Order: sequence, then C-alpha cells, then structure tokens
Amino acid sequence: MSLKVGDKAPDFTVNDQKGNPVKLSDFKGKKVVLYFYPKDNTPGCTAEACNLRDNYQALQKAGYNILGVSTDDEKSHQKFIDKFELPFPLLADTEKVIHEKYGTWVEKSMYGRKYMGTARLTFLINENGTIEEIIEKVKTNDHTAQILK
Repeated sequence: MSLKVGDKAPDFTVNDQKGNPVKLSDFKGKKVVLYFYPKDNTPGCTAEACNLRDNYQALQKAGYNILGVSTDDEKSHQKFIDKFELPFPLLADTEKVIHEKYGTWVEKSMYGRKYMGTARLTFLINENGTIEEIIEKVKTNDHTAQILK
C-alpha cells in the first residue's frame, strides 16, 4: 500500500509505552506528526527524538501532537523516554500493524545484506485526518524545521 498526500490517514490502535491503547481517531480535530523510526536508543533515532523534544513547545504551538512509532516493545520505549526525557508518546508497533498500513516496513540493505526494517518516514496529518505531507528524507538533527517549514 502506497499512501500519498491527500489520502485519508489509516486509523490504527496500538499501545503506547505505558500499555495504554492509542488510536489515530482519538486525535480527530487535531494535527498529528506520525513519525516512524527504526530503533530506540540508536544514534539517528536518538538525534531525531531529541530534536523533536527540544522543539516540542514550538511544535505544540503550531498545533501538532507527536506520535513516534517503531517495532520496539513498550518496555524499550519507556526506557528511551526516561533516558532522554521525551515529552510525547511512543507507540509499540510490535506486530507491525501501523507499519503495514503506512507502507513503512520495507526491504533495506546494509553492507550488501538485505533485511526488512522500518523506513524513516514522517506523515503530517491534518485535523480532518488527511495526510498533508510525507517527509521522506528525514534530517534527524533538524527534523522540526522540516515539519514547521
């Protein structure tokens, strides 16, 4: 499934780091930054999360709710949040439910070895639940600027 700008963002329900179910439809009437990242506590993912953390007030002022998504479990997410004082929820998509709906579980390649993993993508979803923008070339150290541009 290949989503594009103008498409309705697929709804989902998965648990956050505390085990609470989170649905995209819970954010109806609000703007959402749905960002997919490969793994908690890795250099690029930490840089991205900390950039969003450091600019969280500006993102909130612009009306955005931040939701991070990876295939890590709730416990891993909670440790990541605690370690870096992240002010937004991380969704534990261990069954790849959201990844499948958003087309972010993809074949990757490193050192000639092919494997399946998370594509680092961000979906900006408007108040009506429509995808307004898809950021494909995420700058982990300056992601907020890409979102607020």
